Amino acid sequence: MKRNFSIFSLSAIIVLSSFTTLEKTFNKVDKIVIDAGHGGKDPGTHGELSNEKDIALNIALKLGKTINTYLPDVEVIYTRDSDHFVELEGRAYIANKNGADLFISIHCNAVSNDKIYGTETYVMGLDKVEGNMRVAEKENSVIFLEDNYEEKYEGFNPKDPESVILLTLSQHAYHEKSIELAANIEKQFKERAGRRSRGVKMAPFWVLWRTSMPSVLVETGYLTNSKEEMDLNDPLKQEYIASGIFRAFRDYKKAIDQSN
Repeated sequence: MKRNFSIFSLSAIIVLSSFTTLEKTFNKVDKIVIDAGHGGKDPGTHGELSNEKDIALNIALKLGKTINTYLPDVEVIYTRDSDHFVELEGRAYIANKNGADLFISIHCNAVSNDKIYGTETYVMGLDKVEGNMRVAEKENSVIFLEDNYEEKYEGFNPKDPESVILLTLSQHAYHEKSIELAANIEKQFKERAGRRSRGVKMAPFWVLWRTSMPSVLVETGYLTNSKEEMDLNDPLKQEYIASGIFRAFRDYKKAIDQSN
């Protein structure tokens, strides 16, 4: 039976938050979950030549390989390492079940204006900027591909403003650290990876809300911009993007380690 998310909302959000805020302390970073967005029957967005799911997976695997090479003490866990479908709830579950210290979700963007290009890194939050809400709705709408999504997500509807706003009512214990990592990533994209940074943004992503650790969602570029699509399909440019995320993660980890 379909349930109304507004009925479910406040009590469940408070209960879920009470569990997650006590689970992690910021005294180590030795386990990271890398989430390649979409996959399998869900291609994500697309350009003229490519699908988001393939580019996201390539960058995710390159990032994980770089971490394994240069930070061998860090355990890397993938939500997927091949072209298969993972439910939205399942991605957060993998991170929470494994007690990850960090969650990075990798995506590509799309928009009707083909002149727009550049990277954006999102943290969980409510910003009513139309573009941010559009990105969140697109990513959250993956649930419509899942069986029994109405029951599983307690009536949550990515297209319903009330449902979306209720995601952000609880205080996210990891907001500050998520912003710190996001800022590191965008700085590396701009200064070292040769990308156009569109900055750190907030939007109500279900997967970021459900993860019990600092979490970011990285939009690596726009497949609707022809030049950027070519860049995103270039293995060398993918390496640059992955290395930018790696350096941001390395600096984030170093700061945490040195503070303890």
